[in-house]
Amino acid sequence: MDIAIFILAGFLSALITFILNNHLKLGAVTASAGISVLAGLWFHFFPELLNPQLTRNLPFVIMGASFIGMASVKVIPRIRIIFIAGILFSGIYLATGSFFEGFGGSLGTTAAISLYAVHALKKN
Repeated sequence: MDIAIFILAGFLSALITFILNNHLKLGAVTASAGISVLAGLWFHFFPELLNPQLTRNLPFVIMGASFIGMASVKVIPRIRIIFIAGILFSGIYLATGSFFEGFGGSLGTTAAISLYAVHALKKN
């Protein structure tokens, strides 16, 4: 069940950020920051709603996946790429944990790997 929640949070965060960024014209930083702050506040004020593992890690998944949604519609014209990259981000995050620490930010690195991988598959 926890894995499904991580995957759902990953693709929803990426999609909502992408929509806020490109379709509602809020801008990439504002859209990502808004999603991240809302997630952080939610888990700060309601830590008992989910089990401790989700409460501790879900804000990171939401924040990291929001980095995927920062992509421009000019570069990533199809929303399904964002959707799949959000799912891939969640999977990589769950599989690697803290492996990417020290690489300029594990969340940003994981988001970039996820988006590049899905975008590259689209090209072939």
